[in-house]
Amino acid sequence: MLYYLFRFLEQFGIPGSHVWGYISFRALLAMILALVISAWFGEKFIKYLKKKQITEVQRDAKIDPFGVKKIGVPSMGGIILIIAILVPVLLLGRMRNIYLILMIITTVWLGFLGGLDDYIKIFRHNKEGLPGKFKIIGQISIGLIVGMMLWYSPDAKINENLAIQKNDNQELVIKHRQQATKSLKTTIPFVKGHNLDYADIMSFCGKYKTAAGWILFVVMTIIVVTAVSNGANLNDGMDGMCAGNSAIIGVALGIFAYVSSHIEFAAYLNIMYIPGSQELVVFLCAFI
Repeated sequence: MLYYLFRFLEQFGIPGSHVWGYISFRALLAMILALVISAWFGEKFIKYLKKKQITEVQRDAKIDPFGVKKIGVPSMGGIILIIAILVPVLLLGRMRNIYLILMIITTVWLGFLGGLDDYIKIFRHNKEGLPGKFKIIGQISIGLIVGMMLWYSPDAKINENLAIQKNDNQELVIKHRQQATKSLKTTIPFVKGHNLDYADIMSFCGKYKTAAGWILFVVMTIIVVTAVSNGANLNDGMDGMCAGNSAIIGVALGIFAYVSSHIEFAAYLNIMYIPGSQELVVFLCAFI
């Protein structure tokens, strides 16, 4: 919201308003704001949880390899993370961006799923929490939504990277197509000629290979969302383990999002140019 406000004020020549157009400024501001919110709101929220005795139930010691007795620890702390992410993103992000919209929807959706799990554990006194089948249904559903929106959205486009031979010395120059188009291609890292086309995989479907390729793309999206979500849960056996690893992963993904949105960096690294993906940097900086 602030992005649009200051871009509007820029028309009147107000000093400093132009800096809101820089992704680096907004991303850094998002990180600082998220840190302040998590520290200030987090402290008050944890005290409130302790006061209301909204704490972890005793878990089975056999599932903890270090024998940690996790009892009396405030639960539902994910609310702190969600607020610390969403408030900076809503304030500093460009809300017309399809990738940012998808990240917000996914965060709220999976956050609700996790909150429901904690609610059942604490207030219904059921240490098993939300049954696994409902977790899987929720994860598959958001994966389907993300995949379908990327399929149908006219804003989710790429400029394909092309390796062009410059001269007889076999020197290759990476260029990108002029027009951004819908594409079934994805990048496979560390592999020469690493653009993988889902339509080619489904070539046995004949004239329906493009439609089949999109179906495969949606299925792969569902698998990735479900796998990462469950991977985070499996990694969260010890307090802080999941958060620490996630921050490191967030840094790597933020770098990928930035270089993918910069046509010169994308050409240097021989990856696809994805217009608009720079807004993911704002989200990931808040996440970190």
